Amino acid sequence: MTEHISTRVNSHRLAAYIGRTVRLVGKTLKIQGDTAIVEASDGGQVEIRLPKDPPLTGTYNEIIGNVIDGSTVKMLMCIDLGSDLDMKLVDDMVELTHDPKFHEKMFT
Repeated sequence: MTEHISTRVNSHRLAAYIGRTVRLVGKTLKIQGDTAIVEASDGGQVEIRLPKDPPLTGTYNEIIGNVIDGSTVKMLMCIDLGSDLDMKLVDDMVELTHDPKFHEKMFT
């Protein structure tokens, strides 16, 4: 079952998930070739390695992918979250899921 878990993270938490699948909500800043730069919910910038046909269409996207290093994610798929999203609220939710009071109940 744990192989299907994809924890929501922000840029600060990426390094703890190297080699694992995560969900990263971000605002698309730039797409160039097979790479995109997104601003994560905590304001940090993350490089996204895109598949051949990049489906990043919205301003805000939830990227599901494998963490390559502390600032890079290889995208498997993404969900278009539209053009208006409260990133502070998203980041609060990310941080709450990593709070020990809740984390063990959700991810173990």
